[in-house]
Amino acid sequence: MAATTIAQTTKDTRDRDRNKAEAAAVAERLPPLLLAAERIAATVEQGVHGRRRTGPGEVFWQYRNYYPGDELKRLDWRASAKTDRLYLRQLEWSASQSVYLWCDLSPSMVYASRRDLATKAERAQVLGLAVASVLARAGERVGLLGHAVPPSAGRNVTERLAEQLFIDARAPALAASLPPPADLPAHSHALLISDFLSPLDELQHVIARFAGRNIHGHLLQVLDPAEKAMPFTGRVRFQGLEQEGDMLMSRAEAVREQYLERLVAHQQALRDLARHAGWSMTVHVTDSAPAASVLALYQWLAADRRLRR
Repeated sequence: MAATTIAQTTKDTRDRDRNKAEAAAVAERLPPLLLAAERIAATVEQGVHGRRRTGPGEVFWQYRNYYPGDELKRLDWRASAKTDRLYLRQLEWSASQSVYLWCDLSPSMVYASRRDLATKAERAQVLGLAVASVLARAGERVGLLGHAVPPSAGRNVTERLAEQLFIDARAPALAASLPPPADLPAHSHALLISDFLSPLDELQHVIARFAGRNIHGHLLQVLDPAEKAMPFTGRVRFQGLEQEGDMLMSRAEAVREQYLERLVAHQQALRDLARHAGWSMTVHVTDSAPAASVLALYQWLAADRRLRR
């Protein structure tokens, strides 16, 4: 009995020490990621002028041509009388939106081909947090996909999301290559960030599931430059990061052309899946500046045509 108690106490001590070490690692890693995200958000905000998009509101934004099926009550007769065309008044969108963020934290995302590059997982988190920061400052509500905590706005949103992402990264059930089957409110937005190198049929099922609930979505594919260019030559061992096993090739350059063709075909198929669902897709490579991708993501949300009335 005493031996069992001592063994349990020793195990509890080891678990506590391990948890402390993991917590310290998280605490050390949070500030750099948050700092990088905030710097990117500040850069992007310089190119963002409010939430200038159409929708229900009270502030006049611009005129546009009348098209059959538009509401006649929105016609501006005074502006139309000056020309031979009919014009509608568009109002600036004044209601905040709910944006659900998901970052792929699976083992295959913990890859960087050079020491001076961020891993795909690190870059995915920075991009997601930067977008969240810009959106929260603009009054949008942001949350993490698959969590019970509802989306929120405010200055502390980015820090809360960062802490939760680190918790998720240590949970095997949450560190999956595909987003969880969450039931999101209709007409909300989903931003999915991953390398999206999973089988196309699995990705199609995920996109169709969200689109079926009228969720507006965007896919941000994050790739390492080596995955984009396949620069390897000679004898190379490729290590599977998700139990795929290893592959030893005597002349890696011999398959470069075939690899690049398959990558292009896979990306085109992804774009087709997104387009058929009314979604969009962009690609970010980890050796490129992240601010441009964040600005594109913000503009995607602001210019979503399905928000236009």
